[in-house]
Amino acid sequence: MTKMDEIFGCKVFNDTIMRERLPKDIYKKVMMTKMEGKPLTKEVADVVANVMKDWALEKGVTHFTHWFQPMTGITAEKHDSFIAPAGNDKVIMEFSGKELIKGEPDASSFPSGGLRSTFEARGYTAWDPTSNAFIKDGILCIPTIFCSYTGEALDKKTPLMRSMETINTQALRILRLLGHDEVTRVTTSVGAEQEYFLIDRKMAAKRKDIAFAGRTLFGAAPPKGQELEDHYFGVIRPRVVAYMKELDEELWKLGILAKTKHNEAAPAQHELAPIYATTNIATDHNQLTMEIMKKVAERHGMKCLLHEKPFEGVNGSGKHNNWSLSTDTGINLLNPGKNPEQNIVFITFLCAVIKAVDEYQDLLRVSVATAGNDHRLGANEAPPAIISIFLGDDITEMLEAVENDSTYFIKKKSTMDIGVEALPNFTKDTTDRNRTSPFAFTGNKFEFRMPGSSLSVSGPNFILNTAVAEVLKEFADELEGKEDFDQVLHRLLQRTIKEHKRIIFNGNNYSDEWLIEAEKRGLLNLKSAPDALPTFVDEKNIRLFTEHGIFTRQEMYSRLEILLENYCKVLNIEALTMLEMARQDIAPAVVAYLNEISSEVAGKKAVFAGACCAYEEAMIEKLSRLLGDMYVVTEKLDEDLTQAHAIGDRTECAKFYRDVVFAGMNSLREIVDSMEVYTAKEYWPMPTYSDLLFSI
Repeated sequence: MTKMDEIFGCKVFNDTIMRERLPKDIYKKVMMTKMEGKPLTKEVADVVANVMKDWALEKGVTHFTHWFQPMTGITAEKHDSFIAPAGNDKVIMEFSGKELIKGEPDASSFPSGGLRSTFEARGYTAWDPTSNAFIKDGILCIPTIFCSYTGEALDKKTPLMRSMETINTQALRILRLLGHDEVTRVTTSVGAEQEYFLIDRKMAAKRKDIAFAGRTLFGAAPPKGQELEDHYFGVIRPRVVAYMKELDEELWKLGILAKTKHNEAAPAQHELAPIYATTNIATDHNQLTMEIMKKVAERHGMKCLLHEKPFEGVNGSGKHNNWSLSTDTGINLLNPGKNPEQNIVFITFLCAVIKAVDEYQDLLRVSVATAGNDHRLGANEAPPAIISIFLGDDITEMLEAVENDSTYFIKKKSTMDIGVEALPNFTKDTTDRNRTSPFAFTGNKFEFRMPGSSLSVSGPNFILNTAVAEVLKEFADELEGKEDFDQVLHRLLQRTIKEHKRIIFNGNNYSDEWLIEAEKRGLLNLKSAPDALPTFVDEKNIRLFTEHGIFTRQEMYSRLEILLENYCKVLNIEALTMLEMARQDIAPAVVAYLNEISSEVAGKKAVFAGACCAYEEAMIEKLSRLLGDMYVVTEKLDEDLTQAHAIGDRTECAKFYRDVVFAGMNSLREIVDSMEVYTAKEYWPMPTYSDLLFSI
């Protein structure tokens, strides 16, 4: 047995463990739930709970928790022990099906967007049997959904699971019409590439902005950044190699298929990519990955930063969401095959995705709209805020042929000849990749490149699933019962391509020309989170989610309230942190430096009459002026925050933070960064960008 055989999934109550330990009839019922979504009875849950408990006890576990994903963006857990009184001052270890199925955390203490009042505390967690239980930090973790006492979804998992059901329902309707009666389930799969920064933990501890905001709010540019492109795919430093090795092993123990790791573009930036998993599982795994990244970093004397823009002037971090559709019979519905022009399944589902992305551009933009991600989008390190699809020349030409009833000539893959006889020739792809596109077709899947690194991928995926499901429903409604089916389908596909090809763009999304062209096409350019978020409750979007059972109208408005409130809170915390750092740390440090320079000047002139102190006097003048400017700006920022707190309307409040507070933060940063440049290093009260980015 290899080491990998020993460790992979060793902390997961997975199919192998269940097959070995559960009675055959119970195991079959659990598998039917996993594969077909059929509910489990309490009797089955009792058996599973007892076996799960025994397995966990063998691993040294004494507590369990319902592990859920509230609207905070991180995970939550409340630990309960297995112990139960057995009389005579003794205890036994028990775990019932009831405890497995349901938990009761305090719903009023989590974001609810007005759905719950403080006095309405009861909430429920309910077991998700499609996602395996696992052991983390010596606790048995049971993946669950989270809802209020009155049934409203208060988490990120519930809408995702609902969206997986609806896209399965509508995809099956289309597949039946196309003759694939053997398919019984369609699932979406996701591979979430995760970018992150690693910095020295001791240095990070000296920065209040990293502690409170997860990013640097001040920092002058270092002499060297990423301009030499020497970090990207460069040799990984030994300290990081050791971290990545332990991270891989910890993820593998939890059954997470960590596959690829490398240096990213910016100094101290790295990336981890997993193999695909069903969307629900992939979302759970990504939440675990982010948590474990941070814990392992601590053990290696480092701090892992998952903020979208932890450092000004170098690339921020994203999370590329690779999304595909597959059947339980092994068909990837987005795989063109050798003859894509004859693959009617591929063409139909491709057209559905194109229409969905075009009609619900606003929702896809909403799914990635955060205060942190606003720093990335369109900054030549991530796609712009305009949604578009990259298909590549071949697939685009194929769609044009369908639209115009013209002949499509398949381009045969050519062989790449490097010109060195000893090197093997290899097959060249028919099209290039486009890293500037927000939504790029990459062979048999779509890569959504807009999500920020700290984001839960549940949001982009429940929106994408639901939007595609709606278009598939429209297709099925139009096609079902038609005697001239082939002709109706052909006309439907032609009309879809013609009406929605505006969303297809294979060029440079960073170019100024694209901004002009996108506006001509009528595409949305929702530049900031306050621009994008209110569109979530446009009537067409409310209709989409309510008709598919993803949300009620009330749940949608509550989510908008939570997202806007979070945006305001993030900027408020950042602004308050900047004020504290400026007043309590930076100003005293600069004053102390000024006092030293002034003393030196006075000393020189006392000893040497007419001594030249031009440099020192220039520094005194410059830093004194900057201190005065900083006082004015901090006072103004303080006043702006007071004004922001008085704004009752959440949308207007978010816009005020964006337009006024954030502008004040930028002004303060500009002043402080100038101070850093002219202040002696031994006086500067915190590690600099040079220290942070090159300390590992």
